[in-house]
Amino acid sequence: MATIVLSAAGMALGGSIGGSVLGLSSAVIGRAAGAMIGRAIDQRLMGAGSAPVETGRVERFRLTGASEGAPVGQVYGAARVAGQVIWASRFSEAKTTTSSKWSLQPATVSYAYSVSLAIALCDGEVSGIGRIWADGAEIARSDLAITLHRGTANQLPDPAIEAIEGIGAVPAYRGLAYVVIEDLDLGRFGNRVPQFNFEVFRPAPADLGPENADLAHLVRGVALVPGTGEYALATTPVYRDDGFGRKVPLNLHTNAAASDLDASLDALGAQVPGCGSVSLVVSWFGDDLRCGDCRVEPLVEHHGADPAVMPWRAGGVGRAAAGLVPMDEGRPVYGGTPADQSVVEGIRAITVRGQDVMFYPFLLMTQQAGNGLTDPWTGAGNQPPLPWRGRITTSAAPGQAGSPHQTAAAEAEVAAFFGTAAASDFAVSGTTVSYSGPAEWSYRRFILHYAHLCAAAGGVGAFCIGSELRSLTQVRGAGGSFPAVAALRALAAEVRAILGPEVKIGYAADWSEYHGYQPVGTGDKLFHLDPLWADPNIDFIGIDHYMPLADWREGEAHADAHWGSIYDLGYLQSNIEGGEGFDWYYSGPAAREAQLRTPISDYWGEDWVWRYKDIRGWWSNPHYERIGGARSETPTAWVPQSKPIWLTELGCAAVNKGANEPNKFIDAKSSESGLPYASTGGRDDLMQQSYLRALLGYYLDPSNNPVSALTGLPMIDVARAHVWAWDARPFPEFPANTEAWSDSENYARGHWISGRAGGRCLSGVVAEICRDAGIENAETSRIHGLVRGYTSGGGETARARLQPLMMAYGFDGFERDGKLTFLSRALASANVVDEGQTVFINADTPTIEHSREGEAQLSGRVRLVHVSADGDYAVRSVEAVEPDEAGGSVSVSELPLVLSGSEAVAMAERWLA
Repeated sequence: MATIVLSAAGMALGGSIGGSVLGLSSAVIGRAAGAMIGRAIDQRLMGAGSAPVETGRVERFRLTGASEGAPVGQVYGAARVAGQVIWASRFSEAKTTTSSKWSLQPATVSYAYSVSLAIALCDGEVSGIGRIWADGAEIARSDLAITLHRGTANQLPDPAIEAIEGIGAVPAYRGLAYVVIEDLDLGRFGNRVPQFNFEVFRPAPADLGPENADLAHLVRGVALVPGTGEYALATTPVYRDDGFGRKVPLNLHTNAAASDLDASLDALGAQVPGCGSVSLVVSWFGDDLRCGDCRVEPLVEHHGADPAVMPWRAGGVGRAAAGLVPMDEGRPVYGGTPADQSVVEGIRAITVRGQDVMFYPFLLMTQQAGNGLTDPWTGAGNQPPLPWRGRITTSAAPGQAGSPHQTAAAEAEVAAFFGTAAASDFAVSGTTVSYSGPAEWSYRRFILHYAHLCAAAGGVGAFCIGSELRSLTQVRGAGGSFPAVAALRALAAEVRAILGPEVKIGYAADWSEYHGYQPVGTGDKLFHLDPLWADPNIDFIGIDHYMPLADWREGEAHADAHWGSIYDLGYLQSNIEGGEGFDWYYSGPAAREAQLRTPISDYWGEDWVWRYKDIRGWWSNPHYERIGGARSETPTAWVPQSKPIWLTELGCAAVNKGANEPNKFIDAKSSESGLPYASTGGRDDLMQQSYLRALLGYYLDPSNNPVSALTGLPMIDVARAHVWAWDARPFPEFPANTEAWSDSENYARGHWISGRAGGRCLSGVVAEICRDAGIENAETSRIHGLVRGYTSGGGETARARLQPLMMAYGFDGFERDGKLTFLSRALASANVVDEGQTVFINADTPTIEHSREGEAQLSGRVRLVHVSADGDYAVRSVEAVEPDEAGGSVSVSELPLVLSGSEAVAMAERWLA
């Protein structure tokens, strides 16, 4: 069909390929029906007439309005807005007389004023509000008697307004998000109403469809990290006494009065309202990869004085008796183990918000460079610094010279790691857990201590007895036994006795561990964890899911290039039950480099046995081991479909091509640090969002998530899929406060979704704008982008709302076959248009011309004004400059978009190019 409906004037900055050419190539058809459809679309998007379209301007002042008939603004994603006052009570005056019969001074009369008011925030339904500013300064939400009406279609009138105006005399303002502040004390603001600003989170409307769902809709659970920090989980304010009356807050780093944890959990509720389960990560520390020599114990950050309000105590010992975390240039590499009382407060803070707690004990390793410990994997004189717990094994790993593998000595080493602490060695008084058992720092002491503490705190919904002990569970003793698996079963039984039958108990296996063990150099496949999975004390199969959903490379010559983009949901979802680890594998690094893919197949037709991605096949079939290449005649203890699968961890780093290897993370201090293969190493929040949208959206679709015929439960319990990670340290203080937290630099390209979850997918924003203009089912699947936040003043045409997005993200809109279609310029392909397909404006002189502005008219500098994503949504500008540009004109653009600094720079550089 024939008409181009959107041609933003500023789009030439990005270079035009595809959109206009595609429209031109079809223009020759010129059917009247197509033109009519095109004009109808134009009118809906652009409005009547031919007035110029003004793109959005950045709101620099953010002043709360109170104008009758003023339009209500709109928010897409997360933004800071001032809003419009839609109702206010009369001012209330309170008079206080103060006098003293002992004083000769006359009595004093003081006056105080208060007012109640309602402020409209934006059109449509919001998920919540975050920070609040009054006259530019952040204030604590607890300082206000504030009620949020989220803008639902069925919200009722506010009772405080009704109490003043009368029942039946107050509108419900349905479809409008607003707040009501009752009895606002004006004294602190100079006896006037201050200028309020609110951080607003508005995800995609639910009726936009699953293809446009944001993390706010999809995320059902999060893992609360970092698992360290002596008072990171405390809700009671804790201060360190530095002498001379100076008290330093240890868990109050926000401008608000709430504790760090309270502020973080409030933000979680506002940004991810569907989150019903929180995995509470609490860490102890191991000091050796050789299991027989590894101490597992709580550590502290210093041996100085304790805070008076909550002296540190964990694992049955106080600060003086605990070891220290490793240090780097005088700073702790990790925070200390959370104090037991802070853990109790953390459990209760989560529970009181209506969320279930899955307690998640976590083992961190403390080895630093030059540790002098023999590496069991190589025999080298030093173990790698800060390694993964999944590398804990015997004194010499299987396959290494002198390994005790498959001997009684291996069993003894595993037994030393687990220890002999028993449930009866612990005593509980209130919420204090003490220990009187054998003098050992062992894994059993670690787990049993927290089982008792969880019970003392009032209970939890679920409890993991461990996670990712991958190499340890594969250690074999005499007769081919798996002693660590047997030890975990015994531990599960004791935890059950402590926590009772209602608590769900499980083990969180690594994604490369859950399905079985294939000894190197053999054709064996051993379902070594099946005795644990089948154990009656285990309620769920835990999988830490970091499986690759992409095999993407630069350029257009790689095997998956036909998909067009690594962000394509269809591409990512095709690799959940397909692609590497399902259909094929790489035999080695050289094969990966050349993309030489070997199909996965099984002689007996049970291909799922070798597919680590085939969760469905593993879950729904009996397990027959392969021994020496032969299929066992009897199945293991696993009963198909008998237990649900919980994704105890899942996530993807916000880094270029993160979906290639979601398990990779960047931390310069750790030997495990690394980039996904083929990654440029650049920050990429869209990659993280796309991965999570693909994985969670896939299993929320019932057609991809079968229901057990035995339990009636779905295979994957998405309500217990815990995204790694949400931080207990509130954003933006973390990562901005580098003095307080040494791992702040890891945030930018890390797995955190805190500070990112409020963003929206570009396709959903465009689809919503089109729908609100009366255009249903616009094709938006081929535009990719992360909209952190975008605001409009209200009352604009749809074109005025779309144009800044088109400029910023480089996409075009056109009508094809009666449907409005949007296409990213990065995905557009060049089409050859011969002269016979063109329609010339002047038929008498059919000429095709190419023109370019003279150098004097071209700008050597591009300045982009935007809203900063880091901090308090300040208005900032960035510039891109030609290398040889000493002066000259500057092209200035303002966009009401919330952008990170790197995103803004990349945008300006694209325009300049």
